[in-house]
Amino acid sequence: MNIQWYPGHMTKAIRMMQEDIKLIDIVVELVDARVPLSSKNPDIDQLAKGKSRLILLNKADLADRAKTQAWEQYFKDRGFYVHSLDARTGKSVKSVTGIIQEACREKIERDRRRGIINRPVRAMVVGIPNVGKSTFINTYAGKACTKTGNKPGVTKGKQWIRLNKNVELLDTPGILWPKFEDQTVGMKLAIIGSIKDDLLDITELAWNLTGFLVDNYPGILEKRYNIDEKRDKIEIIEQIALARGCLQKGGAPDTAKASKLLLDDFRSARLGAITLDLPV
Repeated sequence: MNIQWYPGHMTKAIRMMQEDIKLIDIVVELVDARVPLSSKNPDIDQLAKGKSRLILLNKADLADRAKTQAWEQYFKDRGFYVHSLDARTGKSVKSVTGIIQEACREKIERDRRRGIINRPVRAMVVGIPNVGKSTFINTYAGKACTKTGNKPGVTKGKQWIRLNKNVELLDTPGILWPKFEDQTVGMKLAIIGSIKDDLLDITELAWNLTGFLVDNYPGILEKRYNIDEKRDKIEIIEQIALARGCLQKGGAPDTAKASKLLLDDFRSARLGAITLDLPV
């Protein structure tokens, strides 16, 4: 399966972001804590060149905590400000303001020396589809979320959000990059749900996920489905189908239905906290 998804609106979105970057003090990039490297858009590094950078490892509640800590260090070693959070529950979201202020401290001091006081830091929020960007912004902004106008950048498809006197966000559409050079990256993004399921072979995704789990999280499938992991991937999916009553007419295992069930269980963390990107 060759995985690729780059609809035309993403090309338009990246051009819009290129135009707006001159207005920005810091780029806040959300990645999925289960695939921190695979979900990091390489095009953002070029777009954000010369800007302060903050990487937010979202959905940290779904990821392997020890591996998340290793990824935090990986990004810190490369000069990024880094923070892990769970935007859905709001856990650790409020800490973001202080980190943004710290990342932009030189800019704030420079403004103060020029007599510019209380000008908010402008942050562009970026990320691939389904990484939780909208949930983060809604949780972060809360009831204080308001659009701001009368300035460059306020056009259809993006939104300025004044959080408080210290921070102003520019929301942007979720974007991927034109081609996955490594199809393993595409596979992982498909497994977490960042690529539309109807474009994919769900059974093949489940086979790949099964192989990864058996190799890296042994016992997790046995515990969840009461099956024998010491089989090949196809047989494991068939066992899951039988264990969960995913049957075709005549009683044969419905591997397509079982594959979707397995993916749903992974995405909702019913299998446990799992990270697909192993720390490098």
